[in-house]
Amino acid sequence: MIQKKVKLKVLPAVIMLFLLVPIVTIVFLVQQSLKKEVEEPSHITEEVINETIPVVNPTKSIINPYTDPSVTVGKNYYDYQAEEESQRNSIVVHDNTYMQNTGIDYIAEKAFEVVSILEGTVITVKEDETLGKVVEIKHENNLVSTYQSLSELNVKKGDVVTQGQVLGKSGTNELDKDLGNHLHFEIYENGQSVNPNNYLNKEVENN
Repeated sequence: MIQKKVKLKVLPAVIMLFLLVPIVTIVFLVQQSLKKEVEEPSHITEEVINETIPVVNPTKSIINPYTDPSVTVGKNYYDYQAEEESQRNSIVVHDNTYMQNTGIDYIAEKAFEVVSILEGTVITVKEDETLGKVVEIKHENNLVSTYQSLSELNVKKGDVVTQGQVLGKSGTNELDKDLGNHLHFEIYENGQSVNPNNYLNKEVENN
């Protein structure tokens, strides 16, 4: 009878041991799984924090077509919405013909360096009897900048220029002879003449 009593006391302990082993094992595996998920982020998380993936398109400000601080505006762009006096001062007179100014004329006492307002490709370099030496540059965002009345040229057709690169120097032309030394500057968007004042020193989005 004594041996039977001992067996009865041992049996429940053995059963409890067998029941606890799988429970402890399951808890351990769950803990390891959670730890692994914390230590090893998912593929989606890695892409979100990846610095090589652009979030927004970078922007760049359009600069003035000159760097000389002595340069001022001699004649402004003809704005249909401007005051009458401003419009009157934006008229070009040549051979008894009155024309609306399609750009801005920058003047200075001495010849000054003319620079590209943005990076781009030179699409035109020519010398015109009326306009003087001319450079045209095609930029992104369907913009084209035109530089007229130059006395010197530093670029040729097909050149890729950087923003601020010197294109030449200001000079004179027959169309605006009364302005003396100056740069006639124009901007075209999608082939249409636009007011440069609405673009200069403004940010544009790079494509």
